[in-house]
Amino acid sequence: MSGLFELAMPWWEFVLRAVIVYFLLLLMLRLSGKRTVGQFTPFDLLVVVLLGTAVQNSLIGEDVSLLGGLILAATLIGCNWLVGFATARSRLLDRLAEGSPVLLGRKGELFPAVLRRQNISRLDIDEALRENGIADLSRAALVMLEVDGTITVVPRRDAAG
Repeated sequence: MSGLFELAMPWWEFVLRAVIVYFLLLLMLRLSGKRTVGQFTPFDLLVVVLLGTAVQNSLIGEDVSLLGGLILAATLIGCNWLVGFATARSRLLDRLAEGSPVLLGRKGELFPAVLRRQNISRLDIDEALRENGIADLSRAALVMLEVDGTITVVPRRDAAG
């Protein structure tokens, strides 16, 4: 029972480890593209679970105490709050952390090079069309990949008729 509160390293090392891992993972996820954090497939979910396992020792080291875990949790939540606070106040930081929407197609035509670069398949586009009640790509004015990984389809004005 006494081991619950005995830290294997100084408290500040937990904080430092958590901050480093948080921001490096944020960078890696940001560089991996919008689809990684958008609509999870079973493969994406597996990667997220394995990421947690992969960085566990980087965070906790040899410590197994309750207090160490709580320090880590508080630090990670604090980092997340700090990123939210900073990105809400700075357009530059917001674009760095979140990115910006990407135009995938316009006036019924898709941009194949952009689709490849963003790892978007035609099946993804077809699903987004169906979700927006659009039967055919020719009826789409814009097809956008949003910063959260979702695909938005804006119908053509003349598509209603």
